[in-house]
Amino acid sequence: MKTDRTSPTNTSEYIAGFPPAVQRVLRRVRSTIRKAMPGAEEAISYGIPAFKQDGVLLGFAASAKHCSIHPMNGHTVADFAPDLAGFSTSTGTIRFTPGKPLPAAL
Repeated sequence: MKTDRTSPTNTSEYIAGFPPAVQRVLRRVRSTIRKAMPGAEEAISYGIPAFKQDGVLLGFAASAKHCSIHPMNGHTVADFAPDLAGFSTSTGTIRFTPGKPLPAAL
């Protein structure tokens, strides 16, 4: 869980604010997204790391109890519902833990 009260200005600062186990997960998520979206630009949007290309495409985050991916549209979670069985989801959020990360292929 983040311990300081300052807002990060980039993804590396955001990730550095978490314990090592969470940092490893966030770095893996970041790397996977970079490979899947090579033309996207990294930014901080809504206080979390995000990838932008003609708008925000995807964000990711961590909290005290889980990590999350935030597709910035209303259909991705529903489109992949069968693959997300076993993960906590809502319309725009996919939650997972460091102990049970999302498969990279997903």
